[in-house]
Amino acid sequence: MREIDMSTKYDPKEVEPGRYEKWVKDGVFKPSGDKKAKPYSIVIPPPNVTGKLHLGHAWDNTLQDMLIRQKRMQGYDTLWVPGTDHAGIATQAKVEAQLREEGVTRYDLGREKFVEKVWDWVHEYSDIIHKQWAKMGISVDYDRERFTLDDGLSKAVRKVFVDLYNKGLIYRGEYIINWDPQARTALSDIEVIHQDDEGAFYHVKYPFVDEDYTFNGKHYIEIATTRPETMFGDVAVAVNPSDERYKELVGKEVVLPLQGRHIPIIADQYVDPEFGTGMVKITPAHDPNDFKVGNRHNLKRINTMNEDATMNENAGKYEGMDRFEARKAIVKDLQDEGYMLKIEPIVHSVGHSERTGVQVEARLSTQWFVKMKPLAEMALKNQKDGDKVNFVPKRFEHTWNQWMENIHDWVISRQLWWGHRIPAWYNKQTGETYVGMEAPEDAENWEQDPDVLDTWFSSALWPFSTMGWPDTDAEDFKRYFPTSTLVTGYDIIFFWVSRMIFQSLEFTGKTPFKNVVLHGLIRDEQGRKMSKSLGNGIDPMDVIDKYGTDALRWFLTTGSTPGQDIRFSYQKMDGAWNFINKIWNASRFVIMNLDEDTKAELPPKEEWQLADKWIISRLNDTVKDVIHFFDTFEFGEAGRAMYNFIWNDFCDWYIEMAKENLNGSDEKLKKNTQAILCYVLDQTLRLLHPVIPFVTEKIWLTMPHEGKSIVVAKYPEVHAEFDDQDAERQMENLIELIKSVRNSRAEVNAPMSSAIDILIKTKDNETKKIFEDNVDYIQRFCHPKYLEINADVEAPALAMTSVITGAEVYLPLADLIDLNEEIKRLQEEAAKLEKEVARGEKKLGNEKFVANAPEAVVGKEREKLANYKEKLASTNDRISQLQAELDK
Repeated sequence: MREIDMSTKYDPKEVEPGRYEKWVKDGVFKPSGDKKAKPYSIVIPPPNVTGKLHLGHAWDNTLQDMLIRQKRMQGYDTLWVPGTDHAGIATQAKVEAQLREEGVTRYDLGREKFVEKVWDWVHEYSDIIHKQWAKMGISVDYDRERFTLDDGLSKAVRKVFVDLYNKGLIYRGEYIINWDPQARTALSDIEVIHQDDEGAFYHVKYPFVDEDYTFNGKHYIEIATTRPETMFGDVAVAVNPSDERYKELVGKEVVLPLQGRHIPIIADQYVDPEFGTGMVKITPAHDPNDFKVGNRHNLKRINTMNEDATMNENAGKYEGMDRFEARKAIVKDLQDEGYMLKIEPIVHSVGHSERTGVQVEARLSTQWFVKMKPLAEMALKNQKDGDKVNFVPKRFEHTWNQWMENIHDWVISRQLWWGHRIPAWYNKQTGETYVGMEAPEDAENWEQDPDVLDTWFSSALWPFSTMGWPDTDAEDFKRYFPTSTLVTGYDIIFFWVSRMIFQSLEFTGKTPFKNVVLHGLIRDEQGRKMSKSLGNGIDPMDVIDKYGTDALRWFLTTGSTPGQDIRFSYQKMDGAWNFINKIWNASRFVIMNLDEDTKAELPPKEEWQLADKWIISRLNDTVKDVIHFFDTFEFGEAGRAMYNFIWNDFCDWYIEMAKENLNGSDEKLKKNTQAILCYVLDQTLRLLHPVIPFVTEKIWLTMPHEGKSIVVAKYPEVHAEFDDQDAERQMENLIELIKSVRNSRAEVNAPMSSAIDILIKTKDNETKKIFEDNVDYIQRFCHPKYLEINADVEAPALAMTSVITGAEVYLPLADLIDLNEEIKRLQEEAAKLEKEVARGEKKLGNEKFVANAPEAVVGKEREKLANYKEKLASTNDRISQLQAELDK
């Protein structure tokens, strides 16, 4: 036997260490530079430098790596750009939390020192992310790594801001925005997560200014609010102009409780007469709808809160109180002074900051906005008439369309210190605004806007800014943009995918990628989202330490259906490890049984035996399927195709059959079998490599091979001349025979070591010839004492019976057979066959299926139906024979 460096059991700790570093050192991940080759590019969705990568990143990166590795092996000029995101609010929140533990705030440090602290954090977590990428085996080109705050990307960000501003698509104004009082910054709509909170409707008396006036017998109107702490910002009460109940009230004034200010009752279409009392208080500085009402009626805007959600001077005696403390105090005072009518507990949907988790405030604020309507219309038109983005799964295109059709202007300024400073300056004397790529020449007379841009503003430019844009002559931009495929989670369609599409169309005239493949979320075994609060998060590095990277990658691949969530399961991880161990053991057996001069080259076709023709044809089918499933991003199906071929066809059958020739005396047959084993293993490893790169490299380098690494080896191709449906059908007959004998033996506990008589009745000449030509396999796998294959075989009364395609198999095991049990077993088999016949007849009875399905598919269904009918008839005949025997 050949000596090899492979332990008897797969151990990832022996296979994986040092391999990634060698790949990087050898430069095998870099673009080929072959100008004749078709380019294929991916940009990594840049992980936030807020912490370690999680299982979702591992899934995302595995799918991208599979694509880039396969395309590289297929001869494409591949580029996968790595990078990380500065993640403005998220990173700042992490660093501020760290400072709070030290009893310090960012204001204590000042902007410059605080930003230095953030950079320390970034360097620490960038190093962690690099180590995790290496563990995951992702084949990126580190020479092209980018960071969303590096100089090149900062230049791109400034250019986009300035150009949009000059086009009138960026503007500054005072509007109601979502405000995070902990981070003290504006948020966009999609950075707000709505969740059910317990609250209350507080029903409050608003007395008429005219003490003599009554309405419905009362000297007041009833107003319900969920947020009494904002009532000092009330400037009006509104009713619907068509609401007949309140027409006489319009123009009257009421007194604002606890403050005494007089506010008018106005009419506005915004009010829903069916909701509550049909009367609402108008607080323009604290509600986006009220803000619009206020603008229509020229009402004053009174802000009652500070940036940190404490009450300000407009809140009177409640100034300085936290908003929720103020609510309690105001409610008590309303009760004590007779203004509170009732308190009605409710559960309602309340916005919370995605990053800090605190309840968001609607706050009047001066911010920078992107005017979205023209950009959204352009993107929608391109998706309809232009070079559209291919969404996978297709249903997400509808989701994207809906959001773009109903989009609001995007608030892009953030009151943070970490991020891209807004390139706008205000003249200290005149207040004039200057927007430009660089600071004004007389910088001392100008003050730069203190705000930074929303993180997604820079991330939206990622596919082209990483390629050298705004330099449109940059080699990478010309060669690799637009990128080929984006792989990301469906949860950031609005945050990121949408923004990349409209920014790319606006600034390059092209979509940023041809395909966007959207996967789901990884959940725990119970289907719950992984979170710190539930304590059910799983560190991918812990999984890798236990099972190895390849096993994790295999699980993430085979569990993957586009757009669907997957559940992490240690049981499935055990299954993934077992599969790789199966590959390992099969490979070890093959390599040990090769000669020193064996090459992964097929012998002449005319020398192939049936098993050889079958395994080569099955390999060819598998290559065809895997390429198709990769091209359509059905990675789970690709995994299943590989698994079935390797476990069932190659390991369970071909290797076992090959042992006959390997141990036989025919040297020519042995050499041919070695060559075919070597070739099939070589092609299988190449097919598997994009998914499980470490173990395939180890095995491939151990077996006869040409080249320095499987990373740059040629990917398997479909060979029409290998397609042999006759061999597949014949082999399926032989396998069906062997399985039927094994199953019958198992039914009556007749061990494989005991020789038994086997009688095969067949009127089909082809089936007879298959069995006679492969009698060696029948001898080895069925262990007959006596074997007969004939058309006129007499079925013994006391025999186990199997009906297979084209034949009936009888095992005369008189001592072990109970006729009643055998009839019952055959009746169960007949019931299964009846279901298959009914299914086939229904399918072929469907005119649409017969008319629209490919001819080959319909033909196959007809063939299957005929086969099931034949088996059913034979089974029923045998039941009748046995019943007659029993009745004697």
